[in-house]
Amino acid sequence: MTNRLTRLAASPQVALLLSAAAAAVLGAALFFQYVLGYNPCELCYWQRGPYYAALALFLPPLLFGRRAIVPMLAVAALLFFADAAIAGYHVGVEEGLWAGPTTCSASGLPSDPAAALDQILAAPVVRCSEVQWAFLGLSMAGWNMLIALALGTFSVFALSRHRRGGDAR
Repeated sequence: MTNRLTRLAASPQVALLLSAAAAAVLGAALFFQYVLGYNPCELCYWQRGPYYAALALFLPPLLFGRRAIVPMLAVAALLFFADAAIAGYHVGVEEGLWAGPTTCSASGLPSDPAAALDQILAAPVVRCSEVQWAFLGLSMAGWNMLIALALGTFSVFALSRHRRGGDAR
């Protein structure tokens, strides 16, 4: 298994793997939101940003070839570690270690003020400090932090393989 992982990390397909992992995490978040009815809080939305950016990671190697893999892996590591930091912040808010954001975000409001007010009043209030779902004692933010740390670590590992010439140029 370790040898397979090392070969995959050193291959050009690593970009596709990281993009697929980002798509899987986003797909799970959207499944929880739209199928299971768990409304995300503001910090949940913040955690999605790095994954959306990571979806495009397979493009540079496709467009520019192998020479784009090393910068792409560096960007991937930064994205995933940034996401882990956001998720860690969210876990801290859930655990009451520090306060969460005081702002709320709204998007797609109608231009009619009365309709906008109705939409705002009908929107469910989701507090960042309340855990909506947990598995094995970890909230979604906790699981996301672990996944993002694993993806960031794998990106650094793959980066080290490519910088040492492990991609068999």
